[in-house]
Amino acid sequence: MSSNEYTLKQIAEFLSAELHGDGEFKVSALATLEKAGSSDLSFIANSKYQKYLCDTQAGAVLMAPADFEQYKGNALIIDNPYLAYARVSQLFILPSESIEGVANSANIANSAKIADTASIAHGVFIGERVVVEDGVVIGPNSVVGDDCRISASSVLQANVTLYADVHIGQSCLVHSGAVLGADGFGFANEKGSWVKIAQLGGVRVGNSVEIGAGTTIDRGALEHTIISDGVILDNQIQIAHNVTIGEKTAIAGCTAVAGSTKIGAGCTIAGACGITGHLAIAAGSHITAMSLVTKSITEPGVYSSGTGMLPHNQWKKNVVRFRQLDDLARRIKSVEDKITEIKGS
Repeated sequence: MSSNEYTLKQIAEFLSAELHGDGEFKVSALATLEKAGSSDLSFIANSKYQKYLCDTQAGAVLMAPADFEQYKGNALIIDNPYLAYARVSQLFILPSESIEGVANSANIANSAKIADTASIAHGVFIGERVVVEDGVVIGPNSVVGDDCRISASSVLQANVTLYADVHIGQSCLVHSGAVLGADGFGFANEKGSWVKIAQLGGVRVGNSVEIGAGTTIDRGALEHTIISDGVILDNQIQIAHNVTIGEKTAIAGCTAVAGSTKIGAGCTIAGACGITGHLAIAAGSHITAMSLVTKSITEPGVYSSGTGMLPHNQWKKNVVRFRQLDDLARRIKSVEDKITEIKGS
């Protein structure tokens, strides 16, 4: 729990929200409507949680104007409560415990350039010709390979690995276990044996990018793999070599993007999707969970594949019918041809 404490008046001014109730009332944490206590600030952004609103013990609630009609407690009224929750959550971040300066157990090459205001934790390895700019934080046991660059105010959490020639922009956050710059999966077949293709490109990450825990971004074969400004990547994502992801695209966990695919700006890709290689995904596209994308998307829209959940017995029957589709289509075509023949005679 954060030790930060704010009055409702302070939060209202911070959010430009309309205050109803006691402006001097102090809140010290955020919580759900169900679990909130008397000193907590909660929020409602989905109608299915309205059933908790009347009974919540929260000291105050962020809500839309329509929800305020059925609530009598302290409230902060704003058109987009979920966005307001996102903003106010920044006020309650736990204080950083990162070391200031360079830990004595860090191993830093002589040719590396480390800003005086950077924080390098215990067990960090930094290779040749690395540049670490002002305000950068590198967590324990992280590895930064040769010729990398980490721009101002970016944070690498513990156990992040950057292979050689990875550039990270300003104000990025890379979570634990992420690996950037490993070799792309490039091989040529010679009479049944695999000949490795050297991966000679790097990885270029823009500004204000967040990369989730355990996510891997492969280096390019000849050109760079590119993650543009404002992209957010969830945990356990695989981005293959030479992929380009456009600005402010969001990708949820366990999605895999194969090599040389270009994803446009402002896309949202839900969890556990598979996107095959050498495709182009139009800016503004939304791909629903567990979809397999095997051809380019040329127009923005919502795209899905696969089948929705069914009771198991019904699903088994449908699988059998699916296997019969080709035969059924041929039989229907034969019947249509005979009807056309009869009409003609």
